[in-house]
Amino acid sequence: MSAERALEAVELARTTGKIKKGANEVTKCIERGVAKLVVYAKDVHPPEIVMHLPLLCKEKAVKCVEVATKEELGIAAGVRVGAAAVVIVNEGEAKNILKEL
Repeated sequence: MSAERALEAVELARTTGKIKKGANEVTKCIERGVAKLVVYAKDVHPPEIVMHLPLLCKEKAVKCVEVATKEELGIAAGVRVGAAAVVIVNEGEAKNILKEL
């Protein structure tokens, strides 16, 4: 699944649905079973901050996508700073993109 489509889904969900930002928030959403899609950045330092996310997603059967930078993820999430991880809680109009992924 492409990182571009995942970022597009995050942007759409931000305006028409609901997203949460930050590794802690993302972890909580996965554990509560409300996560629809998890997107995390590859360039997070230290990597331990997001290292557990793919494993947790696999365990809970949640789609998980890695994107190259925190900056592009932050932009898609609508924040001025980089975002380590973002979760889509309510997909809104991004439903069709999530089906593709």
